[in-house]
Amino acid sequence: MSESSTVLSMHDPGIPAWVIEQAEDALAQELGPLARTVFDAAPDGILVVDRGGVILGVNPQLLHLTGYDEAGLLGRPLDVLLPPSVRSRHAQWVRQHFAQPRERPMGRVDGLAMCRADGTLVPVDIALGQGFWRGQACTVAFIRDVSAARRLAERLRHLAEHDVLTGLANRAQFLERLRDALDGTRRHGHTAALLLLDLDNFKEVNDTFGHPVGDRVLQHVAERLREAVRSDDLVARLGGDEFAILLPRVESPADALRVADKLLIALGPPVQVEALRLSVGGSIGVACCPQDAHDADTWMRNADLALYAAKSGGRQQPSRYETALSHAMSERARLHERLRQALRHGGLTLHYQPQISVRDGSVVGAEALLRWTDAELGAVPPAHFIPVAEATGLILPLGDWVLREACRQLRAWADQGVQLRVGVNLSPLQFRQPALAAQVRDLLQQYGLAPELLELEVTQSQAMVDLEQARRTLTALADLGVGIALDDFGTGHSSLAVLKQLPVQRIKIDRTFVRQIPGDPTDSLLVRGVVALARSFGWDVVAEGVEHSAQLEFLRRSRCPVYQGWLFAPALSPEELVSRWAAARGCHSTQR
Repeated sequence: MSESSTVLSMHDPGIPAWVIEQAEDALAQELGPLARTVFDAAPDGILVVDRGGVILGVNPQLLHLTGYDEAGLLGRPLDVLLPPSVRSRHAQWVRQHFAQPRERPMGRVDGLAMCRADGTLVPVDIALGQGFWRGQACTVAFIRDVSAARRLAERLRHLAEHDVLTGLANRAQFLERLRDALDGTRRHGHTAALLLLDLDNFKEVNDTFGHPVGDRVLQHVAERLREAVRSDDLVARLGGDEFAILLPRVESPADALRVADKLLIALGPPVQVEALRLSVGGSIGVACCPQDAHDADTWMRNADLALYAAKSGGRQQPSRYETALSHAMSERARLHERLRQALRHGGLTLHYQPQISVRDGSVVGAEALLRWTDAELGAVPPAHFIPVAEATGLILPLGDWVLREACRQLRAWADQGVQLRVGVNLSPLQFRQPALAAQVRDLLQQYGLAPELLELEVTQSQAMVDLEQARRTLTALADLGVGIALDDFGTGHSSLAVLKQLPVQRIKIDRTFVRQIPGDPTDSLLVRGVVALARSFGWDVVAEGVEHSAQLEFLRRSRCPVYQGWLFAPALSPEELVSRWAAARGCHSTQR
């Protein structure tokens, strides 16, 4: 390209031609080299075309962008750089543009593309200006390659709509698609289904093996869920171990339940993470539209209610929303609010189930059991309110109240001359609190208690969730002098090599093994074995749930030292327990 061919001047078309020619001559003489330098060094491609759409000038960046050389573009129609789909319309656009010339800055039009010499299309942004080239009106196009910006925008859009860990749709995209599916059911009258899935016991995977392993499990789960549904269905991760599967069109609610079964089957095989084979399962709640809901919020809420029902019903199964679930959830919310009020204003009490010496019938201890009587609800069984407390986070303040109240009662008994060991159950959340040992220490000091009067009970499965944490916490508690009991012994999974690492003084044989003795040979053998095992480890033993004299006689023959259960007494008020304790002591003194 000659130097004169690259010199461009901008002027008002209304200026007389002779003025323009003189100005161009002056510009070429005084600024020609500078104009050429700017033209060649511009970071964007520059293209000059005349009224007929013929290319008059190009700069090096434009050649680099298009893959053409100068000879391949100069004098050729602009159509050579246009995608084939727009060439037929472009000539008309050029005529309109020169009839009413106007400038256009970058970023005004989306979706523009330029055809390279090899036939590939490159996304571009174009700014337009008007000027003169050798005295004739022309249009100058500044062309910018936006491939990198387009990729970045697509990446940001993907991140805004997808879960980073699993690549699934995130909550924002899911809610948008949920509203689309809802609109589809209204327009076309078909059925859509929403499935909410929670992994069962996923927290134990994180707590036991660490979050990196938990993340790998989530990635495997996401892949299995994706493969188990149709391409038109949407799988999303809503957060944590909660997933949502949107089926925009199903034949019927029964069809949605079949998909839920298919998903649970897909989760069945163990997940392989390095050397670990981890079993994962799930619970699924199903709600259909329009059968179960007519708006997005109700649809989500009803699917969540169905998920709660699936978890309560034993997990590893789907459950579809039923109207009765809304009533149950209302009752649950009412129970939560009344329990919260009881924590603030009273209504909670502790009763104590005696623990009895098998040898002489004396009361050697007691287990503190929470009781709640509400002014509106009456006596509420623990089986009803404890799950609500666990689900709503009230279990931690509830556990703190029980621990404090037990210490207060121990102090009151000590002041009466009653020295009685009391066991307090720790909830899983309470047991995981880093400040638990400090809390117990402060309570012992506040009430001036001998630490051996307080015994803290954790379940076997609870201790196995995170062995290292359990060892640290139990050791810190044992160092205070309080007793440590392993509750529900026999129902969890653990090795003796693991158990003997914990500072346990007492194990409690679960009532499920005591219920059928001495009639059931297997349970009888198990109870005898546990008693012998405990003796070899130096542990004390308490058999729970003893209700018949035949059971007590079997425990006596098996040399089990302590039992508790309705054969002696149910859980008693503090006054009743002291009375029974004193009576048993008196009877024992008379016998001696």
